[in-house]
Amino acid sequence: MSDPAVRWPLPVTVGPYALLALLAGVTVAIKQSAGASPLIDLVLCALMAAWMLGLFTLRPAWRERVPVMAVFFTVLILLTAILVVRDPWFGFFTPAGYIYAFRVLRWPWQPAGVAAVAMVSGTAQAYGVDKTTPVGLITYVAVMAANVIPMCGFAWFARRSAQQNDERKRALEEAREANRKLETTLTENAALHEQLLAQARQAGVHDERRRMAREIHDTLAQGLTGIITQLHAAEHAGDDPAEWRRHIEAATRLAGESLSEARRSVDALRPEPLRTARLGEALASVASRWSALHEIPVQVTTTGTARPMRPEVEVALLRTAQEALTNVAKHARATRAGVTLSYMEHEVALDVRDDGAGFDPARLGDNGDGSDAAHLRDSGGGFGPARLRDGGGDGPRTAHLGFGLIAMRQRIEGLSGTLQVESELGAGTGISARVPAEWAES
Repeated sequence: MSDPAVRWPLPVTVGPYALLALLAGVTVAIKQSAGASPLIDLVLCALMAAWMLGLFTLRPAWRERVPVMAVFFTVLILLTAILVVRDPWFGFFTPAGYIYAFRVLRWPWQPAGVAAVAMVSGTAQAYGVDKTTPVGLITYVAVMAANVIPMCGFAWFARRSAQQNDERKRALEEAREANRKLETTLTENAALHEQLLAQARQAGVHDERRRMAREIHDTLAQGLTGIITQLHAAEHAGDDPAEWRRHIEAATRLAGESLSEARRSVDALRPEPLRTARLGEALASVASRWSALHEIPVQVTTTGTARPMRPEVEVALLRTAQEALTNVAKHARATRAGVTLSYMEHEVALDVRDDGAGFDPARLGDNGDGSDAAHLRDSGGGFGPARLRDGGGDGPRTAHLGFGLIAMRQRIEGLSGTLQVESELGAGTGISARVPAEWAES
């Protein structure tokens, strides 16, 4: 069927009239030379011209009405057939019939219309064949087949081509729509990407701040605490030059070590004790220096088969041990301490215990399973900002362990591990850190 949005070419709309007029003129010339009257033929030609003019040329909107076009085409072919039967040269008008068949008929009626036009054309071509004899009849059928079969085949191929064009058009339109959606999606993704980048930058800044806060606490804060302790001890040394010098040298050594560790923390390097030694050896070295500084004996024990672990695991366990020993020196008033590093099949455990005064975990808000984290974060204190009493009941002491415990928990839980704190008034304190065993490639 024709597309109403597409204008018909002038040869298609004017051509049938010109062809009909030419054939009418030929009819008049032939009939007059033969002494016959062309009146009936001219009447039929005029009727055909009027039919095309009234139902097709002057009524463009009717071209999309299937019933109207079916009636128009049927009458047109009947008039053509009558003219062909009377005068075979009207077979030259069949091209106009093919044009109308392909333009105004819809599938599946189009092949039937094309076949009807082909039969009219074949009738004109076989006009002089004697159809009363078998040979003549076979010849007539052959001429019909030679017209009908190719033209119907052409109609079928034209239909397939039209369908393929329609499919290509739909595919192109779908592709355009997909491209439009893709452009919209890409725009949205670009905006989302910018948001994610901004969030990632903020998260990176936050993580770096937390890392630096932990490192400052584990290096500068602990070092300064030790320096202050040694300086106070030097003040109380009185007239003993050797004791005074020992405390000053210890403070100087602590200052140098703290400065070195602070620089390594800023550069995100491994702590000095882990630079050339394994974790067990590094713990022994740290404990030895701590014991000499605070004059509290420490027993370091390693169980299981020692194997190298990922650097971040070793750093977390070493910092946990350092923080735990610092808390022992500051708060426990212990006479001895112990550090145990246990290599197991699926996890590595670090236990730091002392025989000091201990405290009541209920006052701290710690149930031993990490439930105190939010409390500590909100309060900003140490093992708790609350003022805890020691086992002897000789007065309050401030357990500034809050940030240290938070830092320990963040390190250990960041490695999918757990940190537990156990303590009892007068019975000492124990800190146990456990992380999954992730061995480094040797």
